[in-house]
Amino acid sequence: MTVRVVFADDNYLVREGVSGLLTEAPDVDLVATVADPVELHAAVLTHRPDAVLTDIRMPPTFTTEGIDAAKRIRAEFPATGVVVLSQYIEEEYAFELLSDGVEGLGYLLKERVSEVDELVGALHAVARGGSALDPKVVEGLLSRKSHEQSSPLLGLTERELEVLQELATGRNNAATAKALFMSERAVEKHISALFQKLDIAHESDVNRRVMAVLVFLEATGGATGTAAK
Repeated sequence: MTVRVVFADDNYLVREGVSGLLTEAPDVDLVATVADPVELHAAVLTHRPDAVLTDIRMPPTFTTEGIDAAKRIRAEFPATGVVVLSQYIEEEYAFELLSDGVEGLGYLLKERVSEVDELVGALHAVARGGSALDPKVVEGLLSRKSHEQSSPLLGLTERELEVLQELATGRNNAATAKALFMSERAVEKHISALFQKLDIAHESDVNRRVMAVLVFLEATGGATGTAAK
């Protein structure tokens, strides 16, 4: 399936470079590139893309314009998924983006742009209503929160934490099993155990990846902190 994409970044060189990569991807149709949130909203209104890829910092304040744009797009165009790109591991921004719901949203570090398969995979995931979290962001949140005395993550085993981390980045059971050198059956058992420990009921008709991110967000409890500089 080809995913139709609008890309937003205020930096001309980044915009041209990423556009070139996306144009070469066989299952991506780049329908528009823009430089600011106003142009982004207009492009989404005009093209109604399957997914948007946007920088987190854009004019006029260069702070959280990408997050604000993502939330607006998801509210006004629920069929359009959004992946936000960040230069740094900014855990509090990731939580802000996903705190109202994870469906159709992604948060990746810009270094992932060179890994075209992962970037395209994230765009396809959000276009389907799934989610995509950068593994390094997830690792930072889980590591910090797991050391807090009140964290519900303290009740998880090391293996259960590893499974949760893999699922929260968007991997399915098969990919998680491969990454952790486990059987899919073992992964399923760990998922069941960590859901029970985090007091979240299992719903068989809900996408496991989305549920894993919901578990992750519940466990981090609205994590905040200082962004890496």
